[in-house]
Amino acid sequence: MPRGFFVTFEGLDGSGKSTQLRLLARALSAEGQAVTVTRQPGGTELGEHIRALLLDSRTQPVAPLTEMALMFADRAQSVEQVIAPALDRGEIVLCDRFTDSTVAYQGGGREIDREAILTLHRVLCRDLWPDLTFLLLPNLDVCLARARRRNARQLAFGTDENRFEAEQRSFYERVDRAYREIARQARNRVVTIDGDAPVEEIHRSILRTFSQRHQTAVTNALPHERP
Repeated sequence: MPRGFFVTFEGLDGSGKSTQLRLLARALSAEGQAVTVTRQPGGTELGEHIRALLLDSRTQPVAPLTEMALMFADRAQSVEQVIAPALDRGEIVLCDRFTDSTVAYQGGGREIDREAILTLHRVLCRDLWPDLTFLLLPNLDVCLARARRRNARQLAFGTDENRFEAEQRSFYERVDRAYREIARQARNRVVTIDGDAPVEEIHRSILRTFSQRHQTAVTNALPHERP
């Protein structure tokens, strides 16, 4: 059976990446494609526990290396339990965040050495990289405002995922720069969507790009690019 196709969605919280992932999943499922949808942190029973711990604003303080280690514990479980088996079955895997997020948030935001992150990825995640990454980069302040509004709504229903949103703007500026550097270094893998176009317009662009890249990958196995 041919290997499946691995797609990730990246960007700051509030960038719209989760919405775009859902729209693509819906479109592909309507075409009869076999699609597995997952997220990081989360996506497995263990991962959801890790997510609750990592994102809860009451989880303080967390050392940067501890934060990174927990992110990779979640990711390693997801690769073994969800992502690799789905790819082995020939499915399309859509994942909300992957190691690019750690390079951006823990590498850029927390200023952890990039090579340490990539070494952990090689050891814990089989050095598995996406076939295609959509990186959404709308205006930074718009992202932060959206994320904080969303988290306030969730908090009203008892879900606290505000720990990262409590960071200073300088933290998010470093994350944004790190994402842009990832896009520059892995331009064959990462498709950047920069700006605040309407949701449906972005979806059409993503669907068009996905279709082109997926067809190319089916006929010509493309090498994966590190960030």
